Amino acid sequence: MEEHTIVSHEAWLAAQRAHLAEEKAFTRARDSLAKKRRALPWTKIDKTYTFDTHEGSKTLADLFAGRSQLIVYHFMFGPQWEQGCPGCSFLSDHIDGALVHLAHRDVTYVAVSRAPLEKIDAYRKRMGWRFPWVSSFGSDFNFDFNVSFTREQEAAGKVEYNFETQDYACDELPGMSVFYRNDKGEIFRTFASFARGGEPLIGTYTLLDYLPKGRDEDENKMMGWLRRHDSYEDGATGATLTENGQGAGACCDEAAQK
Repeated sequence: MEEHTIVSHEAWLAAQRAHLAEEKAFTRARDSLAKKRRALPWTKIDKTYTFDTHEGSKTLADLFAGRSQLIVYHFMFGPQWEQGCPGCSFLSDHIDGALVHLAHRDVTYVAVSRAPLEKIDAYRKRMGWRFPWVSSFGSDFNFDFNVSFTREQEAAGKVEYNFETQDYACDELPGMSVFYRNDKGEIFRTFASFARGGEPLIGTYTLLDYLPKGRDEDENKMMGWLRRHDSYEDGATGATLTENGQGAGACCDEAAQK
C-alpha cells in the first residue's frame, strides 16, 4: 500500500469536505442514471420457457410468484459442473437478506442455471442460501439470453455477450435480466446487465472500497483472491483451485470482468 500524507486535523477535515462534494455529485449522477434506466424501452417476451423447480415444471410467468416484477440472476453453473461459479457465489452471498424487502416492493428474485435441479439443490444446501433457484436444463432460456454458449459457438470463437461480439471465453457467463408482467399477463424484458453490471449487488466490495487498501486485487486478475465462503483457509493466500485446476476467479474470466 502506498504511503499517505499525514496532516493536521483541520487539513484532514478540509480534504474530507472536498471529497464529500464529489461523493454527493456521484450520488446525484447515480440517481439520474437509474431514472434513465427505468425509462429504457422494453421488449416483449413471446416465447414460452419452462424451468425445473421443486413444485414441478414452471413457466417464466410462474416465476413471478404473483408479483409484477422479476429479477433473474443468470448464475454460472453448467450441466457438467460439480459446483457453482465462485464469482456468482460471492454475489449470491449478499442476496438472502434482501428477499423480504424485495417481496414488499412487488419484486421476486430468482436465480437460473443450466445445471440439473439436484446439483443446484446440493450446492445451495452447501452454501446455506434460501433464495429461489431453478434449472433451465433442456431449455433455450440461457442461450436466448446470451449467457450460455454452444459447442458451435465455441468452435467459431465468437459469441454475443454484454451487447457486443466477443471472443469465446467460457460456456457460461454471468448476467441479470429484469422482467415486468402486466395485468394482461404479458411479459416484457425491461433491462439486462452482464459482466461487472452485477457488481453493485456485492456489498463486500462496497465495504472494501471504504478502506485504505481498497479491494487490494490484481488488476489483471480480478477476484483472483476469492474463495467460496466455505473454502477459506487460515493464513492462505491466492485463489482456491477449482475442479478445473484454475483459480477461483477463473470461470469469471476477462469477458465477465469488463
